[in-house]
Amino acid sequence: MIIPSFKAGIISFIRKVVSVAPIANKLYVWGRNANGQLGLGDLTIRSSPVQVGTDTDWSIVNIGAYHTLAIKTTGTLWAWGNNGFGRLGTGNVTSRSSPVQVGTDTNWSKVTPGSAHTIAIKTTGTLWAWGLSSNGSLGLGDATNRSSPVQIGTDTNWSNISTGATTTLAIKTTGTLWGWGRNTSGQLGLGDVTNRSSPVQVGTDTDWSSVSSGRYHTLAIKTTGTLWAWGSNGSGRLGLGNTTNRSSPVQVGTDTNWSKVSAGGVHTLAIKTTGTLWAWGYNTTGVLGLGDTTARSSPVQVGTDTNWSNISAGPNISIALKTTGTLWAWGVRSNGQLGAGSPDANSSYSSPVVVDNDTWNSVSGGTSTAIAIKTNGTMWARGLNTSGQLGLGDVTIRSSPVQVGTDTNWSIVSIGELHTLAIKTTGTLWAWGSNGVGRLGLGDATSRSSPVQVGTDTNWSKVSAGGSHTLAIKTTGTLWAWGQNNYGRLGLGDTSARSSPVQVGTDTDWSIVSNGYRHTLAIKTTGTLWSWGANTNGQLGLGDVTNRSSPVQVGTDTNWSIVSSGRYHTLAIKTTGTLWAWGNNGSGRLGLGNTTNRSSPVQVGTDTNWSKVSAGGAHTLAIKTTGTLWAWGGNGSGRLGLGDTTARSSPVQVGTDTDWSTISACYSHSLAIKTTGTLWGWGSNALGVVKNLYVNISSPVQIGTGTNWNVISNGIAPDSGLAGGHVCAITNT
Repeated sequence: MIIPSFKAGIISFIRKVVSVAPIANKLYVWGRNANGQLGLGDLTIRSSPVQVGTDTDWSIVNIGAYHTLAIKTTGTLWAWGNNGFGRLGTGNVTSRSSPVQVGTDTNWSKVTPGSAHTIAIKTTGTLWAWGLSSNGSLGLGDATNRSSPVQIGTDTNWSNISTGATTTLAIKTTGTLWGWGRNTSGQLGLGDVTNRSSPVQVGTDTDWSSVSSGRYHTLAIKTTGTLWAWGSNGSGRLGLGNTTNRSSPVQVGTDTNWSKVSAGGVHTLAIKTTGTLWAWGYNTTGVLGLGDTTARSSPVQVGTDTNWSNISAGPNISIALKTTGTLWAWGVRSNGQLGAGSPDANSSYSSPVVVDNDTWNSVSGGTSTAIAIKTNGTMWARGLNTSGQLGLGDVTIRSSPVQVGTDTNWSIVSIGELHTLAIKTTGTLWAWGSNGVGRLGLGDATSRSSPVQVGTDTNWSKVSAGGSHTLAIKTTGTLWAWGQNNYGRLGLGDTSARSSPVQVGTDTDWSIVSNGYRHTLAIKTTGTLWSWGANTNGQLGLGDVTNRSSPVQVGTDTNWSIVSSGRYHTLAIKTTGTLWAWGNNGSGRLGLGNTTNRSSPVQVGTDTNWSKVSAGGAHTLAIKTTGTLWAWGGNGSGRLGLGDTTARSSPVQVGTDTDWSTISACYSHSLAIKTTGTLWGWGSNALGVVKNLYVNISSPVQIGTGTNWNVISNGIAPDSGLAGGHVCAITNT
């Protein structure tokens, strides 16, 4: 992730999304946009991150006061925003509100815009400049503006650059530091306040490693880990313990473990090799993140966290990234530049707040409960907690995520009606919540409000929590069941409930299991399909309506690849790409063009490009290999996402998008993920499942702004018939 150096008014960053495909780098922006500097094709302020176009090959982005420059992995350079003085480098002075390529070169490596000028480096090590040349800011030896890139000198060993308002500092591969442009406060570090129109070396040292130019002050780090400052020192922004300006580099304290520094408008942020965050300078707007508005003239640690990884100090804002991938911001939010809520001219944050918690690794939501796992292995819970299903040691409802314990090795979670099961990376299985009929598998019927290990085995690989029963698979390929067993839903040959895991038969080739309301479908590694449990609607696919208490093979085919059990119906896909349905067909949920129940698999249409399917309470969602999304069945609350509440008995395409990748149909709502990693939801929202709104939604709406969602899974509707079941989602950063 790239966090920009000091500029005014907006924040933008790159989020990396990791999947089985190559890494995709998407560009996100938010904040001030009066000059189109967000690149979104308009001039509207954004108070939350919004993606710029659909490209996934951005590698570097940096922002000026009113314009933005970015480089793609192709080495091409792009610009947008205000183009006064030719600061975009496009050969004219026409402003752009969307990215425009600068020339045709494919060897740009670094770029940094100032207030009205831009400096960039190519992979050849050459240095280039364009835009406003007042005070010699372009380094070309004159005061002539340029609207296209012009090379500065002939040197080919430039390695790092940083621009202030009309000042530039740069480092060569030799470790020497150079400065030019405005110098009224001594910000060039040349021992005087004389402007320079060409690069001039700062002292004779050859161990400079990084530099950051603020509006009128500069900070730099040497290879020794020492920190140095010079220029304007108003409010103590140099960190030297006073407010005296310096025109030559002065060491900040004696520490030798500084790793990163960012000079803002009138304050400074820095990180040490310990991962601690430090701040000093102007603080009237709380921009130091110290919980107050008192200026500091020496570095002060921000909180006690030791996992800060990157920083960016703006004119009245600060943004920082942790090693967990979470993004934090504080300071003024008048233009939504914090990305943490609506713009408010009279509001600011004096302590770090999360901009976007999109480092979640997996999430599971119940009837009105949500459990989530982050990429750091921590588990978080919110929502209804009447039976302790949140695992927080009590039965108190939570309206915001609360961490479940302190463990950092959770990997899989599944929520039933009132209980939760989860697996750790150690292969151990854990359970909590309501324990009626032994659904937790702990050998008793006592409910738990905190995670309790199920037995001592360390080879659990998959788990599925139903309404009041649970099935799980071990790495040995064996299948296990426990909990409520009416209709024979456990597959154990009887209808007796179990309070501890009991193996289903002796087979060791189970690979997939899907719980319906009171029935179960499973696929073996042989590609054969098996079913058991309630069959009142023919949902077992066995050609009759007789319940089964042990697994029975569905037909003789050996090419089943995917199966999804709904409340009373089942959908499955074969390796041929054909889609099949059976069971209850109320509201046309089978997609066969009518409402006639089927007790054996019937092909849905003739298409051979179905790739994913999810059966909900009374509706079905499916995706084709084209990336299109299709829906049919009951449409109460708009759960089909077709913009109305009319039921459909045949597949109907949802919108025209071709980038859907994952789906999950629940009892009365739907969730889906696109290949962009964005998460979408629609349908009943009485429980705030989709967007914490108490309204129904009949068309897909994006949930949050995260772009790293990877997997979601809704469980069956619970035995009580309440909307929900469980929801699982996984994101990878």
